[in-house]
Amino acid sequence: MNLENYTDQLNRLPKTGKQIIGQRNGDNVIVYQAFNPNIAAYAIKHQKFGGAHYSFTRMSWIKPGFLWMMYRAGWASKEHQQNILAITLPMEHFEAILKEATISSYDASIYETQGDWKQELERTEVRLQWDPDHDPHGNKQERKAIQLGMKGNILKQFCTEWIAKIEDITSFVHNEYEKVKADRLEDLQIPYEEVIIINDKAINKRLGL
Repeated sequence: MNLENYTDQLNRLPKTGKQIIGQRNGDNVIVYQAFNPNIAAYAIKHQKFGGAHYSFTRMSWIKPGFLWMMYRAGWASKEHQQNILAITLPMEHFEAILKEATISSYDASIYETQGDWKQELERTEVRLQWDPDHDPHGNKQERKAIQLGMKGNILKQFCTEWIAKIEDITSFVHNEYEKVKADRLEDLQIPYEEVIIINDKAINKRLGL
């Protein structure tokens, strides 16, 4: 995992707008999920998701932004989110997910009518949300971060076929959170992230970019 100082990233990345921000690793992108220890242990052992404790009938959300994941999981402190997994996903599959994404609430800049939007909701298996990004203390930022929820066949493909690597980074998260609690953000190390540019007009239209 390529790391950088939080303050360096804060000064480098855009502070406004809808941004797909994440860590690139060659032709891959890192996305994050948080699970209970049982699901995480199976995922690490088998390098895919499944087992007795995982449900393929529930929508599962991925986040490319590390600090957005930390906010949602309380830095690995919330129930059923005690383990943070860094998932290496080939960009071609990340874009396949984006191609199926339908925004979770009606946006007139994307769909002409609410009826058009509802038809897309029924047809597609990926939900997209733009939410305020957050700083290490959990304060809302002006910039919007993306999260993607999957269900059905595309979720099964993601879980069992598409993932290149799954790594449990919970110990790293705990160590860095100690710096957050001590308000030592100048020492905080987080994954190096950049704006991920999608060179597909159809995808960008679906995302409202």
